[in-house]
Amino acid sequence: MAAVTAPDPVELAQRLIRCPSVTPAEGGALDELETVLGGLGFRCTRLTFTEPGTADVANLYARIGTGSPHIAFAGHTDVVPVGDTAAWSVDPFGGQRVGDEVIGRGAVDMKGAIAAFVAAVGRLLEERGGDPGGSISFLITGDEEGPSINGTRKLLEWMQAEGEQPEMCVVGEPTSEAALGDTIKVGRRGSLTARLTVHGTQGHTAYPHKADNPVHHLTRALRRLIDEPIDDGSSHFEPSQLQITSVDVGNPAHNVIPASATATLNVRFNDRHTSDHVLGWIRARVHAETTNFELTPRISGESFLSPPGALTDALAAAVQEVTGRTPALGTGGGTSDARFIKDLCPVAELGLRNATAHQVDERTTTQELRELCAIDHAALRRLLAP
Repeated sequence: MAAVTAPDPVELAQRLIRCPSVTPAEGGALDELETVLGGLGFRCTRLTFTEPGTADVANLYARIGTGSPHIAFAGHTDVVPVGDTAAWSVDPFGGQRVGDEVIGRGAVDMKGAIAAFVAAVGRLLEERGGDPGGSISFLITGDEEGPSINGTRKLLEWMQAEGEQPEMCVVGEPTSEAALGDTIKVGRRGSLTARLTVHGTQGHTAYPHKADNPVHHLTRALRRLIDEPIDDGSSHFEPSQLQITSVDVGNPAHNVIPASATATLNVRFNDRHTSDHVLGWIRARVHAETTNFELTPRISGESFLSPPGALTDALAAAVQEVTGRTPALGTGGGTSDARFIKDLCPVAELGLRNATAHQVDERTTTQELRELCAIDHAALRRLLAP
């Protein structure tokens, strides 16, 4: 096999940050990765998925090797908008290095982790003369920060149709809290948003007996929902949480009892529930206050736990080797594309510190980029045959 040269994780992270890939735009980030991975010997396939009513999304699948074990890395190059550009200390898409920090949108979530894993793979291939000792693949999507319709889910469907079956997968989401590698995510809470609309009878505030005030019913129902815990947690998950994110009556008149009132609820639920169970729990408590209501849900994902095993053992040992830390196996935070991948193979998430994700001056350090690269490299050496 031809000799390969591993990219530098810091320089690659900077190049990726310079691609303005605000979801769902590709912004040149997949072009950059395809060039680098192709140079390492990967077979790269670009896939654009579509669906009516949504933006087309470009994705990248790349693989080297044909044998087992097959280790996959999943990530996203799309980023959230920068917000007020004037509030940044640097160009958010400049990929600028300031002292020991790399600052820019996507530095943490999650172009830095992609760069670290690519560099780790390059280092492994350098050591092994281009033969990984199995197979390594990259699943890179462009809509994780968006509706997640034309990205990972459809990429996984394509992989299954093509017989591309990883045996385990690392997702590069920023899981670390106080220090790099202190947390590996082995599951995620489920998430649903529900719009609750309570109907009443419009009328004059001077004659309330001739009306039926939906705001009163709604507020009593909301009090029930927030006063009663959904559960007290489980062995791997914290208690499920319901948050009221909006209450809207849309009534400009002070002397009119409105005809309806609406609230928006978000629930992050653990593995003791399905989304249907949570919706049933909500309906029962609202029904105790009024029968004249509608509940319109949108399910972001179900809760899941990917049981600890060979993958988490290798990642934890690698973190210990590089940093001296023993990572916790956690399930907190928001959703990620791991919720789709868990149906294909065991999955675990490990990435940079998440303190500045989605913030102005999102940043990481060159030291942590290099340490994450070393962790990924150490894990690959354990998972792939020498």
